[in-house]
Amino acid sequence: MRAAWRVADVRAAERALMATLPAGTLMRRAAGGLAGHCARLLAERDGGVYGARVLLLVGSGDNGGDTLYAGARLAGRGAAVSAVLLAPERVHQGGLAEFRASGGRVVDGLPDRADLVLDGIVGIGGSGGLREPAARLVAELPGLTGRTGDRPPVVAVDVPSGVEVDTGDVPRSVGLPGTVTADLTVTFGCLKPAHVVGPAAPRAGQVELVDIGLGPWLRATPAVRVTEWSDVRDWWPRLGPEEEKYSRGVVGLATGSATYPGAAVLSAGGAVAGPTGMIRYAGGARAEVLRRYPSVVAAERVNEAGRVQAWVCGSGLGTDSTAATELRCVLAAPVPVVLDADALTLLVDGSMAERLRERDAPIVVTPHDREYARLCGEPPGGDRVGAALRLATWMNAVVLLKGDRTVVATPDGRAFANPTGTPALATGGTGDVLAGLLGSLLAAGVPAERAAASAAYLHGLAGQEAARRGPVIAADVAAALRPVIARLPR
Repeated sequence: MRAAWRVADVRAAERALMATLPAGTLMRRAAGGLAGHCARLLAERDGGVYGARVLLLVGSGDNGGDTLYAGARLAGRGAAVSAVLLAPERVHQGGLAEFRASGGRVVDGLPDRADLVLDGIVGIGGSGGLREPAARLVAELPGLTGRTGDRPPVVAVDVPSGVEVDTGDVPRSVGLPGTVTADLTVTFGCLKPAHVVGPAAPRAGQVELVDIGLGPWLRATPAVRVTEWSDVRDWWPRLGPEEEKYSRGVVGLATGSATYPGAAVLSAGGAVAGPTGMIRYAGGARAEVLRRYPSVVAAERVNEAGRVQAWVCGSGLGTDSTAATELRCVLAAPVPVVLDADALTLLVDGSMAERLRERDAPIVVTPHDREYARLCGEPPGGDRVGAALRLATWMNAVVLLKGDRTVVATPDGRAFANPTGTPALATGGTGDVLAGLLGSLLAAGVPAERAAASAAYLHGLAGQEAARRGPVIAADVAAALRPVIARLPR
């Protein structure tokens, strides 16, 4: 599992490490790694470094210094490197001297052509978005062409300039861009939250990490951890020769209704892809569920469904008195529960607060932004990790805050970012599939935060798989889950 650290913790680690090294060592390590990634990118796209035209956008301070030292290395390998100095009076003097000595040129504006652009405008100390003249230069970058006639790739140095590093937020801008959008971000020492959460994450493009020796000095708790395939693989329940359907876990679905039968079918589709051995359904869409999944055991009400190891409640359930009664029955069960969609709406008036407080078994809630706003009285805002953590503490529940980079937060202050999200999942019913898969993991005995992180990860992969075949509907995601999960150890 990877992790990302806040700026203050990175700075503290850098100071501790620099105290043990000769002056300038960290910057040269960073510049060497940056130049290496740029050289590889040029080799992949345009045939190599020699003769390539490289443009540096250089701000003040260490980020600009990293950029200039890397530019010097590329110039030493035969690239024609030019630099626009956005703050000449505060430029890193050592980096500038080496850049010029290596043959680099300082220019006043953008050239007509470039094969690679390095964004060294603002590093991890920046906030508030791009300002003039940087914003205007960034707005003009799409007009550049490279030797192949295509737009040159943009490489961000540490972070894309203009993003909020600790939260992953980006400024709202009118007219000129407030941030850089990179094809590749080369970061140093560790990941930062802007690489993995919020609208900043897709602006980072592919993220490559350069090891500068910072790891042993990062002693604070990470701001957010990033789920990986190896984590899901390790957490997934293994089947032994003694297993039978009940020992694998039974998941209950209190989803769908006569009005919204599709939600029940989709949640069942997510559940059947999971690790449990049996599914019990309770609700008004029994006929539709059984027609699609005849192995499901169906009843009309939760209190008639029989014993389960976890419940999923809310997807398409409705918000009338019957739905409220079903939710109360689910909350009374001494097993983990997933509360999705209509179940979250039924919690807003506070009438079930006592039932929530009385529960000892885990709760996982799965709001999207509008549902979060109804629960909390305000939208998540720019700090999605912080918002998810606040709701997790308030509800004493694991929160799966859905979005392009879904965040899973725990009541004890841990947060996980999902890297597999795709816009293809932004279609009706995909959340029902996710809830069913999550409930199956809980019923199989996977701890709540691991179940939520795993479900989000696999759901994202299924969305990507479905999108490769054309426009996505929720049933496609449910169908794609099974081949994705088939790659896990059994």
